[in-house]
Amino acid sequence: MNTQFIIDESGMKTAVILPVEQYEDLLEDIHDLAVIAERKDEPSINYDGLMKRLKADGLI
Repeated sequence: MNTQFIIDESGMKTAVILPVEQYEDLLEDIHDLAVIAERKDEPSINYDGLMKRLKADGLI
């Protein structure tokens, strides 16, 4: 990881510099975690139920 820090006069880290690709990866991870959190209370279905739903929708 190629991370750099900006420090103030007293040597305290005040900011971080990341390569753009790393930054975008982190944003994607945060988005994925937000979606998971939003959907945590949704009912789940088993594999057979999923396959039936996909077939009924013409997706497989």
